Amino acid sequence: MKKSTVLASLLPLVAADSDAPNSQIRIAYHGDDGMMVSWNTFDHVPRPSVFWGRSKEHLTNVASSAVSVTYPTSTTYNNHVLIKGLRPDTTYYYLPAQLNEDVCYEPFNFTTSRRVGDKTPFSVAVVADLGTMGPKGLSTTAGTGVAPNNVLKPGEKTTVDSLVSSMGDYEFLWHVGDIAYADYWLKEEIQGFLPNTTVEEGYKVYEAILNDFYNEMMPVTAAKAYMVGPGNHEANCDNGGTSDKAHNITYDLSICMPGQTNFTGFKNHFRMPSDISRGTGNFWYSWNSGMAHFIQLDTETDLGHGFIGPDEIGGTEGEGASPVNAKMNAQVNWLEADLKAVDRSATPWIIVGGHRPWYLSHANVTGTICWSCKDVFEPLFIKYGVDLVLSGHAHVYERQAPIADQKIDPKELNNPTSPWYITNGAAGHYDGLDALQSPRQEYSRFGLDTSNATYGWSKLTFHNATHLTHDFIASNNNAVLDSATLYKSHKTTGNGHHYGW
Repeated sequence: MKKSTVLASLLPLVAADSDAPNSQIRIAYHGDDGMMVSWNTFDHVPRPSVFWGRSKEHLTNVASSAVSVTYPTSTTYNNHVLIKGLRPDTTYYYLPAQLNEDVCYEPFNFTTSRRVGDKTPFSVAVVADLGTMGPKGLSTTAGTGVAPNNVLKPGEKTTVDSLVSSMGDYEFLWHVGDIAYADYWLKEEIQGFLPNTTVEEGYKVYEAILNDFYNEMMPVTAAKAYMVGPGNHEANCDNGGTSDKAHNITYDLSICMPGQTNFTGFKNHFRMPSDISRGTGNFWYSWNSGMAHFIQLDTETDLGHGFIGPDEIGGTEGEGASPVNAKMNAQVNWLEADLKAVDRSATPWIIVGGHRPWYLSHANVTGTICWSCKDVFEPLFIKYGVDLVLSGHAHVYERQAPIADQKIDPKELNNPTSPWYITNGAAGHYDGLDALQSPRQEYSRFGLDTSNATYGWSKLTFHNATHLTHDFIASNNNAVLDSATLYKSHKTTGNGHHYGW
């Protein structure tokens, strides 16, 4: 059968709709020889397919799957197809077969991950707490209760704008939790930012916010691997089930729809490479690129004791939490095995991302700091010489000194033996930014918060096996507002494993 005939047989699966979202195309690394391609349709697709090739004129290969999944209250289906047998660090063109008929799509392109051990310098972009921009999220106006400093100035570029305009400066985008903030729909209605709807119709607002976010992100996520991890807003209904004491409001958990609880939308929307890193779904996994080993952790569940307690999620016990079960220490055991297997001669850098911080100068310590995360993860970070730990959750930017067990490493960034900690949850969402405490913690080295009214993202640059730079990029003008370089000697033994930590 000719290619054109095959393509025609697969196409007519998206209904025409003037309010239709685009196809929300997103890709994710699957080793250095594979790429997961995901997109959304309005109807179930029996055989999701992607045409691909080395040039946009010759999409002579096709990859297919049987994965077209949804959940109650979702307005779309999530389709996932893995393209295998690719070359590392190589550009390919691709086009999912089942796209909106009303849009004429040109083939997209991506570049596969760098081969493990490639010592060529490269940069990556990192965000956390990035929400929908525009009329359903962060905008030039907001509802009652949002600080004036937290709305956008007229014409101000957002973090999404900045990421799009900077695409030539990084190889992939890493989002360490809190994606879209669709669960803010009720809060935005109560505060008068969105028109009120009924509880029965609330799911439409929730899904509309999600669709807007993935539409906005598609210029990046269709071209750059989009690696994600879980945050609390992927799991719970904290704007529909906890009290807003500042405004004397109590919400009713019964309004929460399935996609808004228990990571349901997050589990359906993404396919991270946990199958090849022996992790768990989109929750904890690892991947290599060039001279770095990246680890995504889950700070929301499975911290050795099974779940985060009510004091640390800031809500009712069990919101977004998994029950205690026979696999009590699954994540911790996986993390140690993963760290132990890293060959530091090939990937000298180990970078960890997790949503919640434990070192932070934050005014609301009780609801922000994750001491359980520290108790479970920090000993392994120290034991295996993790270089950098990235987090969000607090809507601030703070670069800290290298720290171990609450003690500042005397060598600071000059070959420390302790992990370096950076929290950047300043990407922007409807509520805006938080405040750092004053004075800041002794280990704090630079900070930005709501008083600075500056949204931004992180760029990591791996110069070589010993030097790594972190930059805070201001979204409004792409200026570097903070920059620091870590030096690590990364001594190795003959078998490639580190020593001397």
